[in-house]
Amino acid sequence: MTPFGAPPYGMTHVLGKVSHSEAVEKTTDALASQGFGILTTIDMTATLRAKRDVELGRPYTILGACNPDLAYRAYLQDPGIGLLLPCNVVVTEDERGTVVSVADPEVVFETAHLDALVGLSFEVKARLTRALDALAV
Repeated sequence: MTPFGAPPYGMTHVLGKVSHSEAVEKTTDALASQGFGILTTIDMTATLRAKRDVELGRPYTILGACNPDLAYRAYLQDPGIGLLLPCNVVVTEDERGTVVSVADPEVVFETAHLDALVGLSFEVKARLTRALDALAV
C-alpha cells in the first residue's frame, strides 16, 4: 500500500490502529466541536469500484466539512469562494494505521491569491487544527 504521506497542502494526523468507521465518526465529532458540519460524504473506494472497476486497496472517505458562519463571512468577502468550499477532509489508511488529513485553508487561499481572506483563513485553520488535535485524545 502506498503511504498517504503528509501533503504540503494539508494538515495530517495519524490515529493509529483505529477502525475506518470509528475514525470517520471521531473526525465528524471533532469537527462538530469546532462548528463544522458534514455536508457530503464520499466513499471513494466504493465509487471507484462501481464507476471504474478499480480497487484502491484501502478505505478512503472524503468528508465535505463546512462551518456556516465562517463560510458566510468568506462569501461576503468574495462570492466566488464557493469554488473552494467545503473544506475537504480525507480519512484513509496506510501502513501507520488510520490517517486523517484536512486541506490547509491558508495554502488554499494563498494559492487562489485571496488576500482579503487571509485573516479568515487563520481562524479556519485554527479551528481545523483544534479538531485534529482532539483526535489524539
